[in-house]
Amino acid sequence: MAAAVTELPSTLNDPAWLHGATAFTTVRTRHGQPLLWAAHIERLRGTCDFLGLPHPDPTPPPLDAHPWGLLRVTVTAHGTLHTHRPLTPGPRPQQGVTVRVTDLQIHPQLGTHKTGNYLPYRLAATQAHPHFEGWLQDARGHVVDGSRTSPLLEIAGALVVPEGGLPSVTRAAYLTGRPHITRPVHTRDLRHVTRAWLCGSGTGLVPIRRIDGHTDDLPIHWPAPDDPVLGWPDGA
Repeated sequence: MAAAVTELPSTLNDPAWLHGATAFTTVRTRHGQPLLWAAHIERLRGTCDFLGLPHPDPTPPPLDAHPWGLLRVTVTAHGTLHTHRPLTPGPRPQQGVTVRVTDLQIHPQLGTHKTGNYLPYRLAATQAHPHFEGWLQDARGHVVDGSRTSPLLEIAGALVVPEGGLPSVTRAAYLTGRPHITRPVHTRDLRHVTRAWLCGSGTGLVPIRRIDGHTDDLPIHWPAPDDPVLGWPDGA
């Protein structure tokens, strides 16, 4: 049955909601305290500059003391909004997760920013189902980002950050003080991956068991399972 056509609410008749003209970041919280707040705000300010939006308030809002939480801060031309919900992803996937490389592509100008123009990432997640994550490419066939996390690869013994995607705050926190390189990673290079992880506020660092169609089962290593930033958010 076709949906009835109704008048657009005036609150939605705005570029923020019609065109995705917003910047946002998603921050893990622990007992109501935002983790890596300064790094998230710094990245968010850069996206606001790129989009011509006002800077967010550098002070975090008062938050409910969820054992684990996910705070989303969204900046529009009219101000900054936030939501905060419990972060309850379920039991830790001890044997790692699987990933599918999708045929979705990032936007060539927006791929390094977290904006309301998010449809490619939602489509990648749908295409990747039932895998835990779907990776997006650029126009040249390089793996650059995930639908909700950022990739970190080990190739020939070196930690590699695929070039071209969102600069992950969680990944950067893990890599501080660790040798690594940032370079393009073509899909054909994935067969050389020896270990891999997904990085994000909602997940921490999660080992990848297999990149579907590109690797056999990979060794599973949880780099920092008890770290509040890098570990899986379970327990009290």
